[in-house]
Amino acid sequence: MSIQAIRIHETGGPDVMRLDTVDLTDPGPGQVRVRHTAIGVNFIDTYHRSGLYPLPLPSGIGLEAAGIVEAVGDGVTTLREGDRVAYGSGPIGAYAQAHILPAGRVAKIPDGVSDEQAAALMLKGMTVRYLFKDTYALKAGDTILFHAAAGGVGQIACQWAADMGVTLIGTAGSDEKCEIARQKGAAHVINYSRENVVERVREITGGRGVPVAYDGVGKDTFEMSLDCLAPRGLLATFGNASGPVTDVNLGILTQKGSLYVTRPSLMHYVASDDDLAANTADVFDAVARGAISIDINQRYALADAQKAHEDLEGRRTTGASVLVP
Repeated sequence: MSIQAIRIHETGGPDVMRLDTVDLTDPGPGQVRVRHTAIGVNFIDTYHRSGLYPLPLPSGIGLEAAGIVEAVGDGVTTLREGDRVAYGSGPIGAYAQAHILPAGRVAKIPDGVSDEQAAALMLKGMTVRYLFKDTYALKAGDTILFHAAAGGVGQIACQWAADMGVTLIGTAGSDEKCEIARQKGAAHVINYSRENVVERVREITGGRGVPVAYDGVGKDTFEMSLDCLAPRGLLATFGNASGPVTDVNLGILTQKGSLYVTRPSLMHYVASDDDLAANTADVFDAVARGAISIDINQRYALADAQKAHEDLEGRRTTGASVLVP
């Protein structure tokens, strides 16, 4: 069968993405074919497109989508045609009308969760889950720093932290975005465009700093994040929205308090089907309990993926964005 899919034949800006017609085979053993109804847009997609995270070219793009199982391969017993499913950890190629995936890498969407919500929630929710429960096991009473708190991942982090009894200090670049983070459950918000983040964090924490800072921004906030940590604190730098962190002198970790730094990736935390199932179960449980929800504030046609990336990289989005095939 032939479908339309966004493909990249070279790396670069949003204009390298092309809408191609490609052939899709029947699912093989252990696989399913999913007809997409909604596709998630995430910052990691821009890293694949730009070449920051290299892919063999030509390539599809996108890691997250929701849809309907329309065919199952031999040996698949957990899914059947007509099931509503979602995935958030690839394999890459979600920017398409349909995709073939290993059955163990998709999750059934529970009643009460729409396809668009699932498509926008999977990767972002799974990211917050591994950051909060695996990278650093948060507990009630902890105080944390989370950058870009009004973004898609940040809004989920604000809600999940509040549900866990964790005090989240969020940063954002405008009063409007600070208010979004506050409404989502951030205990404190700092407008980094006019406030000194380090001074405010020290003020909020009585001079101690935070035990963990979650930083999806990267280059622009790296040293700032370190300066917000308590002695022996952990910086989880999990994204590169402002560019990658390079040329780090490890000696500064000693100077700033024997600090720890990790550069985690969701893919390593859900590498096994069992780990993936545990993660997605927690995400959907949080949704079912009403602990977290997702605001889909931008919708684009599949053919307009270029515009979606321009808006995302231009920081003109809030909440989540989806492509509608």
